[in-house]
Amino acid sequence: MSIIPLMLAQYGISEATASWLASAFYAGLLIGAVFAEGVVSLLGHRRAFIVCLLTFVATVMCLPLLPSQLAWLLARFVAGLAVAGVFVTVESWLMAGDEANRAKRLSFYMIALYGGSAFGQFGIAIFGVEGLLPFIVIASLLSVAVLVLTFVKSEQPSTEEDASLTLKQMSKLNHAAIIGCIISGLTLGAIYGLMPVELSSRNIAHDNIAVLMALVILGGMAVQPLVTVMSKKFKRIILMLMFSLLGVFSIGLTLLTQDVFILAVALVGLGMATFALYPIAISLGCQQLDEKYMVSVAQVMLFAYGVGSVAGPALAGYFINQPHGLFAYLFIMLLATSIYMLIASIENKSQIQAAK
Repeated sequence: MSIIPLMLAQYGISEATASWLASAFYAGLLIGAVFAEGVVSLLGHRRAFIVCLLTFVATVMCLPLLPSQLAWLLARFVAGLAVAGVFVTVESWLMAGDEANRAKRLSFYMIALYGGSAFGQFGIAIFGVEGLLPFIVIASLLSVAVLVLTFVKSEQPSTEEDASLTLKQMSKLNHAAIIGCIISGLTLGAIYGLMPVELSSRNIAHDNIAVLMALVILGGMAVQPLVTVMSKKFKRIILMLMFSLLGVFSIGLTLLTQDVFILAVALVGLGMATFALYPIAISLGCQQLDEKYMVSVAQVMLFAYGVGSVAGPALAGYFINQPHGLFAYLFIMLLATSIYMLIASIENKSQIQAAK
């Protein structure tokens, strides 16, 4: 995600395409979320995971072989479809079983996901952004994941008893959880797709961009155990309010100074804020639901995330050439989320008191 905006010029593709490539990927993620449940039910968790990863590998290798704007947009769209399948498969797999330990399982998942993403950023400095090497490395790592799934034994939940949520049931899912997933998409989609461009516009070298992007994701990785602990002490709506405010404060630091050290600290805080929203939201959405609905709930939450992810890079693209650029967009999104979660928490408290 981070390397694509940095290699557009060498393939004769306009830098302005960066936001559309990110949106194409998340459009695939959005549409894939609709069909992922059927794929998992048909193939089972393990086979669905393998098929999606192999599809993803194919889209990676298409990029250097077909250097045109249309081909890249199509490849990123198909990549989004594949990744949607991966996310629904993994998250429904992890949410099955004992509800008491669900937050802990999601925490380990997020640490692994964000940890891999963070270390992946250093690949920009190690392997560069030119030639076939970056694509070969990425495809090789994905192929290793396929081998692990093929040869390492692990239990998978049965899909025979899975049930789909009706539209009426979907409408009754926690609204704050759905909003949390949408905001997560609006912010993370823009960060992945446009943060390298924003940092480059500040005349930061590519090697340092890789480090700063890694700091964003490491912040998201580091906060996951904290989310698990805090989930036992605070209501999840309050947690989303707290982390949104952390994001607002972190972005405020970047608006006050151009110092690189302060920028690095602020990006860690921004990563903690934005990467905490999705696991909190999906855990809130799954509260007190029967296990047979886990695949369907994962699909709904990913769809909500996809809606935000599609809109995020496109909306943020209008800010990129304005004063404060991407950070102004993120500030507005997180401040609005803070206000919404505050109102939702007050309404929730009033409803509980009325019920008593």
